[in-house]
Order: sequence, then structure tokens, then C-alpha cells
Amino acid sequence: MAVVLRYLWPLLLCSPCLLIQIPEEYEGYHVMEPPVITEQSPRRLVVFPTDDISLKCEASGKPKVEFRWTHDGILFKPTEELGVTVHQEPHSGSFTITGNSSNFAQRFQGTYRCFASNKLGTAMSHEIQLMAEGAPKWPKETVKPVEVEEGESVILPCHPPPSAEPLRIYWMNSKILHIKQDERVTMGQNGNLYFANVLTSDNHSDYICNAHFPGTRTIIQKEPIDLRVKATNSMISRKPRLLFPTNSSSHLVALQGQPLILECIAEGFPTPTIKWLRPSGPMPADRVTYQNHNKTLQLLNVGEEDDGEYRCLAENSLGSDRHAYYVTVEAAPYWLQKPQSHLYGPGETARLDCQVQGRPQPEITWRINGIPVEELDKDQKYRIQRGALILSNVQPSDTMVTQCEARNRHGLLLANAYIYVVQLPAKILTPDNETYMAVEGSTAYLLCKAFGAPVPSVQWLDKEGKTVLQDERFFPYTNGTLGIRDLQANDTGHYFCQAANDQNNATVVANLQVKDATQITQGPRSAIEKQGSRVTFTCQASFDPSLQHSITWRGNGRNLQELGDSDKYIIEDGRLVIHSLDYSDQGNYTCVAGTKLDVVESRAELLVVEYDIEFEDKEMAPEKWYSLGKVPGNQTSTTLKLSPYVHYTFRVTAINKYGPGEPSPASETVVTPEAAPEKNPVDVKGEGNETNNMVITWKPLKWMDWNAPQVQYRVQWRPQGTRGAWQEQIVSDPFLVVSNTSTFVPYEIKVQAVNSQGKGPEPQVTIGYSGEDYPQASPELEGIKILNSSTVLVRWWPVDPAQVKGHLRGYNVTYWWEGSQRKHSKRHVHKGHVVVPANTTSAILGGLRPYSSYHLEVQAFNGRGLGPASEMTFRTPEGVPGHPEALHLECQSNTSLLLHWQPPLSHNGVLTGYVLSYHPLDNGGKEQLSFDLPDPELRSHNLTNLSPQLRYSFQLQATTKEGPGEAIVQEGGTMALSGNRSFGNISAVAGENYSVISWVPREGRCNFGFQIWFKALGGEHKRGPWDEKMGAHLPPQYVSYNQSSYTQWDLQPDTRYEIRLLKERLLLHQMAVKTNGTSHVRLPPASFTTEGWFIGFVSAIVLLLLVLLILCFIKRSKGGKYSVKDKEDTQVDSEARPMKDETFGEYSDNEEKAFGSSQPSLNGDIKPLGSDDSLADYGGSVDVQFNEDGSFIGQYSGKKEKEAAGGNDSSGAASPINPAGTLE
Repeated sequence: MAVVLRYLWPLLLCSPCLLIQIPEEYEGYHVMEPPVITEQSPRRLVVFPTDDISLKCEASGKPKVEFRWTHDGILFKPTEELGVTVHQEPHSGSFTITGNSSNFAQRFQGTYRCFASNKLGTAMSHEIQLMAEGAPKWPKETVKPVEVEEGESVILPCHPPPSAEPLRIYWMNSKILHIKQDERVTMGQNGNLYFANVLTSDNHSDYICNAHFPGTRTIIQKEPIDLRVKATNSMISRKPRLLFPTNSSSHLVALQGQPLILECIAEGFPTPTIKWLRPSGPMPADRVTYQNHNKTLQLLNVGEEDDGEYRCLAENSLGSDRHAYYVTVEAAPYWLQKPQSHLYGPGETARLDCQVQGRPQPEITWRINGIPVEELDKDQKYRIQRGALILSNVQPSDTMVTQCEARNRHGLLLANAYIYVVQLPAKILTPDNETYMAVEGSTAYLLCKAFGAPVPSVQWLDKEGKTVLQDERFFPYTNGTLGIRDLQANDTGHYFCQAANDQNNATVVANLQVKDATQITQGPRSAIEKQGSRVTFTCQASFDPSLQHSITWRGNGRNLQELGDSDKYIIEDGRLVIHSLDYSDQGNYTCVAGTKLDVVESRAELLVVEYDIEFEDKEMAPEKWYSLGKVPGNQTSTTLKLSPYVHYTFRVTAINKYGPGEPSPASETVVTPEAAPEKNPVDVKGEGNETNNMVITWKPLKWMDWNAPQVQYRVQWRPQGTRGAWQEQIVSDPFLVVSNTSTFVPYEIKVQAVNSQGKGPEPQVTIGYSGEDYPQASPELEGIKILNSSTVLVRWWPVDPAQVKGHLRGYNVTYWWEGSQRKHSKRHVHKGHVVVPANTTSAILGGLRPYSSYHLEVQAFNGRGLGPASEMTFRTPEGVPGHPEALHLECQSNTSLLLHWQPPLSHNGVLTGYVLSYHPLDNGGKEQLSFDLPDPELRSHNLTNLSPQLRYSFQLQATTKEGPGEAIVQEGGTMALSGNRSFGNISAVAGENYSVISWVPREGRCNFGFQIWFKALGGEHKRGPWDEKMGAHLPPQYVSYNQSSYTQWDLQPDTRYEIRLLKERLLLHQMAVKTNGTSHVRLPPASFTTEGWFIGFVSAIVLLLLVLLILCFIKRSKGGKYSVKDKEDTQVDSEARPMKDETFGEYSDNEEKAFGSSQPSLNGDIKPLGSDDSLADYGGSVDVQFNEDGSFIGQYSGKKEKEAAGGNDSSGAASPINPAGTLE
């Protein structure tokens, strides 16, 4: 049964397979084979004169394969070509071109492709590029002497002839000796010889460039170059300059999997050295090598992670020069999933997947039997979907060979894969009359492996010919296997498997025998024993009498029969005896009873007791117990190793697997004698807290390691690298301060424990450092790269370690905003900080304000603090602005709205105007109208031709040259949508000379302007009707609906007034109010105060006081002082805003200060905060006129000047489009 299951499980786990693979057991049926290319020439073939040209193409297949060739896409017949010999071997279409000469080979150059065909399809080789190359020759040239002054640089050119194969360059002299190369003299990858600076010893007339062509096994020489060096008394020093590459940066493409070679050759005096850096991360040390005196960097097996920037730095004592290589890693096409050949049965679906990757992404094309699918008939049943070729319901006539070809600029891939549709009769491959055995209650598996094309159907029958699937315990698998769960004794019998397809059917019989299951009748019992004793476990079981059986034991997962330790374990007659129990014997012991058909187990647990010996020192650590070790459970005494000078009090605790029990009573105290220390302190460190000292610290010994009542420490130190005597001092505290040291000098340190009995062992040497000083050098800033309008990348070069004066901890980058590039900007000093580790030389600064100037400082720091700063100023480019402020809608009519707004708080550049968009909300319309408002000073816009019954969404965006910014959105409709202009909860109250009218604007009602008229009623104040130009009514006042209140001053006491609210001659509301006080006052009898002389006297005094006041005012105006700063602060433009609470890295968009003083303007043109704005504040002046009937006429002109503030002092008066209740 075990043998059967070994082959059974792979079949059960297999999913239904639509592809046919003819098994080896299926014999006696002849199957044809489509053509398969087995061997072909390489993609690139370079031939030289006298070489035979051999193009190879071999293929297998049944029936016999026929070959044909194309040359540059045109049919090529080798048998008809002169000098061409076709190979006659079976399955070969190869041919050889003999008699090769330079002209002969040129005639056969080109691209070849081989096609192998039989009746099942056509396979195709890859393209074979044949290149013919003649004997190399150096072009004739006249080589002039090269004259150069000592110390200057020079380049000796080579320029070898081109070759299809890589060649090797050597520089030699006429004695065939190699020109010595070093940091000063270098041959580049291009073959030129570079001198960083020439010496008189370089003066030779025989510098010869030799080119070795391996293909032709030829070495040719260039004409010798005569280098003449003029001696000079003083060689001029100069900083490095790159001879190769000559520009500051270059872009390279590296192929994935190939090596990358970068080169930098510099001139200068003294001779420069070359360093290589990778700003984006560390160099891959396992794949990078430096050659040619560090001038060449070679990176092996390039991958996508190697994409990025590489820099070379040429340095000498006078300066540096650098070059940046920007490497882009690309890849030739490579397979992700290669199409595979398969056999299919009729009616199945064939799918060939061709998944290819590369950089750039390769283009995939398909061919069928060598013909591009574009050239085939359109009624073909195939379809191409996501790189896969799919055929549904295939038939034998659909047998074909397909080709998937993928190419990009770096290479080409080709794969042949066939679809072979076969028809084969059904055959059962499982042996007939096979016997299967299983035990009751288990599951049996009866095998029936069938094969055919189409795939045959399989069914299982009982001896009466009925299907067995009527019993729910029987279940089939898709591979033909029958499973029977919960086996019973009466399931024993014969079962028949029948397989059939459209060609035939076949049957085999399977015999099933159900045996008794194994049972454990008495299992082992858990036990708790003392260490050193023995334990016995017993196990008994029942088995099927016809089967061989066994009982084995496992301990903690190990098979005890295999241990072979008869002294420890004794196993006989189902019993397990374990002698000399140890604590490690604890665990689970399992009895395993089984036959070849089933296995059952029973487990018991063994626990072993041991003792823990503990002690307490009542002098040094009272009430704290320490363990001295464990003792086996069969012992009642033990010998302990004790420490010197410890007051021991002992106790014993029993322990098993579940934990300790109650400890024994404590023993009497025993004191051990003193001794010298056996340990030294650990964690010894030396660090300075001042520039001229070193603090030596260590972890003090525990009292148990003192070995005496007291312990001290012998501290020794000396400068590292010296062989002089050690300085030393004995201390009791766990630290020592060494004074008068040099700054940041390494010291060797030793700390040794000593007590009254002697010294501890020889201590180990630790390296410490004296105190650090502030770094003495500032990092050299490499530059700033603008990433976007609010983010920059700062780079710098590492600081010289000798100038750090300590351990370099990192770099501190400080930056602050200095002002906007707009006018009127003022300086803020709020600083941002970024700290980066010592191995990092760049930092990204984010959250910057666009269109602003920033100051930057970079400082190295150590444990002492910050060093000097490198400074730089940079500017961020323009960005998109923030959203406009306070977008308001005001109804003008049933089809028009007036929009007015404030500019954005954050300009982020120079405003170029606004973009206004709107669309209706109520009718589901999605069309949005949008237009530009190119005037950045515009503050309002009138929209006309709106639908009276629709509600709109309005969106306004400010723009800079970078585009539109964040939008502010407002919804609303015209006057018609708001309904009649009625007031809710309107009321009027009066004082002696004023009246306040208040109302509650209704929700959803759009804003509009209207007039308020006051008219006195009755008495001598009555003058005439409302439409009189002069009369008892006061001048009308224009207010807005959202204003919610209005105060009218200059009323007469004790007078009744009629109040009317009008909108373009339409009466909106009418009410009356009466002022407080007395209107007519009875005069008292005449007195001296009514006499003329008294009145004249009082008038003279008043006139005198008035003159004095005028003089005082003139004097104050000439000599008085005022704050120039406050005056400047009040001269704000339209962008002045109160600043927000300032936090790190965040600035207000407006550089101007808000009004910070109550100092009045000298010319009276500036209104105080909170005064009412006029229409002129929003883009133009307004002439407000009233007709004789009181109607309002509003005219908007293009002037941009403000009228002087005047009129009433109402807290509610405002212009029609700037209601005081809505503008902040």
C-alpha cells in the first residue's frame, strides 16, 4: 500500500491538465513530430580573408525536414551559388562558402535566416549577421613632432583602424618596450596616451601605438611620434583640468548584465589624483573595481539599481575639477515567460504565452510557420491577447509552428513553439487486477490512469455494472482515481474502471481488501520521579491478525530503538524502562503501534525533580538570594565553589518542570577569607568634557567580586603609539579626570582592580580620546538643485577629518526665509534646521515658500558642538498661488450676478490674473464655462445671461506663470431664484437723535442693495411729499441686504419719522418710529444772559481760545515727532494681512506688517481699520446718484482713486458690493 501511495499523491494533487504529454507507458502508436531547430550559427558572424564561411542550421522532425534560406529577406539557394557546398547529413541544412577572399566575402555579407519545414509546420532560425572584414591597415599620415614645455600636458593620439571585433592597444618604443604608465602617464580606453605633465625624461622620438587585431591575428603599428620637451627653470603649478571627458557632464547608457566602464583622465601640476563618488548611495563594493591608477571605474554585472549619477573628482594642492556621468541602465530583451511547445487534443484551447521585458520595452511580433501574422488571412481562428497567442477548439488541421520575436534597440529574442493537435485512442495505463489494502475507518484510493486524445472520460462501476457514486462515501478525482472514505468491512470486493473517448473504450479491475484497524488497549501513564531513580512505561495494542505489526518508543521526538544505549533505555514486550533519570530526561514519551497500513500513538509525560542551592549575604545584600547551581534529585549533599570574603547563608529549593517549591530554612552564616580580585572593571571609556582633559570611566565591580571589605582601581594611561612609561593613579570612585591634555588625542587606557590582598589580573588596553574642540573647517558647498517650487536638494563635500577636532557626528543645515522676490517684502528670522548623519553629504529641504529668497548655512558638528558655517543664498522659483479670499455674490437682476473677491494671501509669485469657471447645479448639467480675467488688480466681475431658475457653482482661481492655483468655490443664483425681496423680523428702535433698523437676512437669499429713506411726519417739520428734492426727509442711504442693520443719525428729538426701504422705485418695506426727547422748549423770562453786551463778551473769549488752539496745533505740526517706522507700516498695499502665529518652517505669505500703531496719517488719506470700504477698493470709483424719485443709479468707471471718507458715522453703512457684515 505504501508503494501505491508513493505514486498516488502526485496524481491527486495535480489539477486538470489541458495540455497533452504522451506518457512513456503509451506504446504502439506512431506519432509525427513538428520541426524543431536544434543547432544554428551565432547571431553575429565575423569572417576574415582565407577563412571558410560556415552557416549552420540543423533541425529534427517527422517526417523529414526540408530547409530553405533567405539572404537579406530574399530567397537564397546555396546549391546554385558558386563556391558554396551544402552539407548532406540528415536533418541538416548547413552550408560552407570556400575560396574566401576579401572581394569574395564582401559578396556574401548580409543577414541570413534558415527555415525548416515538414507537413506539420515551419520552424525558423534567428537572424545571422554575416560580416566580412579585410586585413587591417593604418591610413597613411604624416606625423609631425610634438613640442611642449616641461610641466605642460600633452595627448599623443592613436586612432587605430575600425574593426568589428574588439582590439587591443599597446604603446611601445622602437625597442619593443612598453611605455611605463603611472598616475602621470596614462593610456585611455580610446587608445590615446595622456600626460598630466611632461618631464624632460619624456623626451623621446619613438612613441609607437600598436594595434592588435585578434580576429586576423595581426599587429600593426602607427608611425612613431616624436615628443620634444623643452626644459624650463620653473614649472608652473596649476590646478587640475580634465583631458577626458572634456565637458562637465555626460550621459551614458549601460546594458543590464554587462560591465560599465567610466574613465576620467586629468592634467595639472602637481599630478592630480582621481576620486570616484556616487551621490545617490554607496558604491557596490562587491562589483566595483578601480583600475589604471584610479582613473578607470569598472562596474560588473550592471543592474537597474546602478542607475544614477557617478562623479569623478580630480584634485591636487591647487584645486579640483570634476565630471558627472549620468548613467541610464537599459536592457536587451529577456524572457519573463517563453512560449513552450505542447500537444493538444481536439476541442481544447491552445495558449502560447510570450512575456518579454527590456528597457525600452521590446516590441513583440508573432509568426505562424515563419509567416508574419499580418500577412495571413484575416479569417484565421487565432487571436493575440496581452502577448499570448490563443486558439480555441483546436483541430488536427490547426497543427502549426509559431514564432515569437521581441526586439528593442539593444537586441532581439526569438522562440519557436509548436501547437500539435493529435487524435489517440483511449488506453488505461494503470495495471489490471491491482490489489489495494486499507483499514476500517480510513480512506482508500483506487487508481485508474487513462490517456487518449481527446482526453477520455473515466467512470467506476461495481461488480453488477452500476456506478459506485450513489454512495456519498465514494468520490472521484479528475485524474481517474476513486476515493472511498470511512471504510467498512463490507467494502471489500472488485471495482471496475472504464475509460472511453470517441475512438474506443478500455476497462481494468481493482481489488479492495479492508483490514482491522490497530488500537492501543493500554497506554503509558505520566509519572513524576526523583533524579537518579528509574521509571517504567507499559504499552499494549491489538492488530489485524493477517498483518505484521510492531510497537516502538519515541522520547521527545527521538526514536529510542535507534539510540543503542542499553544502559539507559531497556525496551522489551511493550515496556520502556529508563535508568539513572536526569533532569534532561524530562519530556514526552510515546508508544507507537502500527502495521504497514496504519499507525496509532499514546503519550505519557515524565517529570524529574532537582534542587537549587541559593545563598544570601546579610552584610552586603540582605534579603537578596543568589543561585549557586542545581543538584540532582537523588543527592542530599554537594560541594560548592565559593567566592572570597562573602557572608554565606544557604537554603535549598526543590524544582520540577512546573517551577520551584517552598525553600528550606536558612543555614548558619559562613564567612570565606579575603583574596586578591579575580576580575577587572568592564566598559572602560575615555572621553573629554573639556578641550584639555579626558574623563576615564568604567563599570565598577559588584561587591561579590571585591574579595575584600573594600576595593580600589588602578588607572593607567599614555598617548597611543608611544612606548613611554604609563601614568597611573589609584582611586576609589569609578572615574578619573586627566587634565592638561592636548585636544582630541587618542590614549591607551588600563583599569585594574586592587584591594588589601593584591591586584587583579592584567587588564586589557582600551583606546580613549581627550576632549573635543569645535570643528575648525566648514563644509564646501557643492551647490543647490531645485526640485520644485517648494523643495531643494543641498549638496556639499565631506569636511576634512583632521579639521573636525573630534568625532564627526553629522552636519547641521540651517535655513531661513529672507524675503519674497515681490516688492515690499520684509525679513523674517525664523530658522529651519535639518540634521544629517556624518556619512551623508546632502539634504532635502521641503516646505519652502515659492518665489522667495532663502539663506542657507551648513555646519559640521562633533560632540563639542558646531563648527563654522558655509553660507549660500538661493531662490525658489514661482509656484501656483493660494486660493482667493472672500468670494461674494451679489444679485443684480434676474439674469446677472456681481462677483467680488480679495486676492490670495499666498501669491507664490507674480499674479497674472484670475480664471473664473461656473456651471449649473440643479439640472444635472456637466458643461462648465471658463474664461480668463487677465488683470491681476481686478477685484470684481459682472456675470450676465444667467438662467433665472438655476443655481450655479462658481469657482475662482488666481494664476501665476506656473498656472492656476487652489480654487475658492461659492454657490448661488440670481435675484429670481431668491424670490421676492422681503424682510423677516425687521424692527426699528430710536434714541433722542438716532434710529437703528435691524433685520434677519433669510437663508439662501442672495445679497442686494437698497435705499433707506427717513421722512419726518406732522408739525412744523412737514415740508411736502416724498418726491420733493428739498424737504423734511433726510438724504437716502444705500445699504446691502446681508448687512442686517443700519443706524441713522441727525434725527430731531421727539419727532415721528416714516421709514421706507426702496429698491429701484419698488417699495420693499414701510414702517414708522418716534425719537425720544422734547421738541418744543418754553423759554424762560429775559435775563442778563440775553443782553447784547454779554453775548459779545462770551464771543470774544471763545475767539481768543480758538486762536490759542490754532497756534498750539501749528507748533506741534512743525516740531512734533512721530515714528517713521509706524508711518511706513501704515503705508500698506492691497496685500497687507495680519500674520498668523509663526511656527518653525512656516511663514506668512505677506511680508508687510499689519497696522501696528494708532498714529494718525498726516494727510488724512488712510482710513482707520474697520471703516467702510467703497467700490473704489475693488477696482474703480463709483458715482452714486439718485433720481428725483429716489431710485439708485450706479455707474462703474475705470478710475482707481478713493474719495475721502465722510458722511454719517453709521456702524452699518457700506457700499452695494462691499457690505460691512460680510467683508472681513
